[in-house]
Amino acid sequence: MHIRNSAKGIIISGDKILLTKNQDNEGYFYLFPGGGQEHGETIHNALIRECIEEVGQQVEIGELLHIREYIGKNHEHSSFDFNVHQVEYYFICKIVNETDSNKEPTNPDSHQVGIEWIHINDLLQYRVYPKELIKYIIKHFNDVKSPVYLGDIN
Repeated sequence: MHIRNSAKGIIISGDKILLTKNQDNEGYFYLFPGGGQEHGETIHNALIRECIEEVGQQVEIGELLHIREYIGKNHEHSSFDFNVHQVEYYFICKIVNETDSNKEPTNPDSHQVGIEWIHINDLLQYRVYPKELIKYIIKHFNDVKSPVYLGDIN
């Protein structure tokens, strides 16, 4: 088994965050745009590519806010991702050209049905994964310091 690196964007505009909107048999759920790093690709280039694929927008990457591990056997969906071990790098990002918002994702994920800007104060009302990350993002927007490495959180 190998460990997979994944680049994730916390894309901000004002007091809203851009998430991918997905659907499964339980309803809608939201994810931070991003995905797996390919061999020979920097983590920044992976994030830029993934944001174009999932939200249709070029992003400018800022600071690394958090690192999260996902060890499948420890989480609620372990029945189908038991052997997954992924290290996720969450970067603060912004859209390069917000006036050009009519672009479509070029390669959305299989469960993805759209994208949605969600007010930071409303994040707890949505099914967002990873759930634990939301409290750290809210702290960040309230200028409360949080650790960079969050461990294997869900």
